[in-house]
Amino acid sequence: QFRVFGCLFAVLCLAVGAIAGKYSREMNDQKPSVDGKSTVEFRIAKLNQVWEKATRMQLPPVRQAELHSDLKIQEKDELQWKKSKAEGMDENGEREAKLRRGFNVILAKYGMDGKKDTRPLESNNLKDHDIREGDMFDDPRLDKLWNKAKSSGKFSEEEMQSLKREFQHHKDKISEYNIVMDTVSRTEGERNVISPLEGEVKQHVLHQKHTDLKDKMRDLNQGFERLRKLSHEGFSEDSEFKEPRVKELWEMAQRANLTGDELDSLKEELKHFETKVEKHSHYQEQLELSHQKLRHVEALGDNDHILRNQERYNNLAEKTREMGYKMKKHMQDLTSKISRKGLDRNEL
Repeated sequence: QFRVFGCLFAVLCLAVGAIAGKYSREMNDQKPSVDGKSTVEFRIAKLNQVWEKATRMQLPPVRQAELHSDLKIQEKDELQWKKSKAEGMDENGEREAKLRRGFNVILAKYGMDGKKDTRPLESNNLKDHDIREGDMFDDPRLDKLWNKAKSSGKFSEEEMQSLKREFQHHKDKISEYNIVMDTVSRTEGERNVISPLEGEVKQHVLHQKHTDLKDKMRDLNQGFERLRKLSHEGFSEDSEFKEPRVKELWEMAQRANLTGDELDSLKEELKHFETKVEKHSHYQEQLELSHQKLRHVEALGDNDHILRNQERYNNLAEKTREMGYKMKKHMQDLTSKISRKGLDRNEL
């Protein structure tokens, strides 16, 4: 009788173990819903949870579209990592740590890391009139430089818009640096409560984080120096590109010791990329305007009018997310390509 009971207990444990394993696999590799009722945006459960929380938080439309694009990039990177890990790569866990850091950056960037978020909710050019004059970029050095450039009288209205984009881009980079620094500080605080073996792994991860921080700080210093020069000297006539991100990639390529042919080829690719960035900015502006119009129509209460505007808004939101993902992926590919070529050239 005891043997029979023992067998039954063993079978029961196996069954529970199988169900738990199946559940955890399903939670990590979520499949799209087929019931037609609930739509699952992402194949990874934690990314869906973030997206669902964001929709409940009712983030501003442009910011919500940006979050969606960031989550799509995170999903792509995590699925690629899972595949490479199954093939025996990333033994030291470096890529895994980088992915975890990327996920934490997303949570902090959109105010979903459980901390009281002191950053402004959105950085949309259409909202600039709401910001107190002279305190536009939440950074004393940037504000001082901006006010000096504005009062210099050397920039046309169009050039001031371009300069504002440059400053806004730098402000976003400062914010990202602060987020990464915060995650490093938290990880270092945990070091005293982990085992020696885990400590070795954590030490390696921390070293990588500090390297990333140094790179970001160098990038920030170079960016600020470029802004300072731009504010004093103005835009040069023969400037290759207009968009801040594209300019940075071009400067990065010029520092990477590439051949003339490689630079020419990259310049063409960067022109295509700049078109993509401009198109994405256009969609963001249209999405914001569409959202404002929808709110106005909803206040009037005409159901047919509301449905038409809601459909237009939904289509624009989808297009903006899609464009955002394509642009971010292209930027990721270009950055990787320039870094890799620069490394190859230095090794020769």
